[in-house]
Amino acid sequence: MSYTLLRLSDNGQEGRCRMPFYIIAIVVVVLDQLTKAAVRMHMEVGETLYCWGIEFTRYENSGMAGSLLQGYGRLFGIVAVLFVIGVTYYRKYGEMKGKLLDCAFGFLVGGAIGNGIDRLLFGQVTDFIVRSGGILNVADHAIEAGALLFVAFALVHWFKSGRAAKRSAP
Repeated sequence: MSYTLLRLSDNGQEGRCRMPFYIIAIVVVVLDQLTKAAVRMHMEVGETLYCWGIEFTRYENSGMAGSLLQGYGRLFGIVAVLFVIGVTYYRKYGEMKGKLLDCAFGFLVGGAIGNGIDRLLFGQVTDFIVRSGGILNVADHAIEAGALLFVAFALVHWFKSGRAAKRSAP
C-alpha cells in the first residue's frame, strides 16, 4: 500500500506529495490533545492512578523537558511554531528526502504542535505518563520517536553515501 499521491506542482510537472508526514503529524496532534483533555477533565494536578500497569500522574509543566526553565511556556510555544516553519521549509527545499525522514518529521512536527498548542493556550503543558525519565505526554513520546527515526535516517544516509563514495573511488 502506497501512501503517496501524485499531484501537479506549480510549474505543471508531476510531483509527489508525501502523505506519511501529514498522516503521522495529524494523528499525533489529535491523540495528544484528546488524551490531555481527558486528563484535565478527570484528574486533579498531582493525582495518580494506575491503568493496565501504567502509572498516570497529572503534572502541569510551564518549562521545557525535565521541567527546566519553568515559567517560559509561551516562549517555548513560539519556539515550537518556528520549529514547524523550519521543518516545512526544509521539506520543500532540503536536499535529503525519503519516507523515513518524512516519518521522523511527522512525529517531530506532531509533537511540537501538540505541546505548542498547550503552551500558547495555557502557558504550560499537561504531562501524565510516568516513566523512569519523568512524566511525559503523547507529544513528548512522538518527539522521542521522531528523534530516533531521524537518527536512523541519518545513519542509513551516512552508510549509503559512504558506500557510494567507495564505489566511485578509483
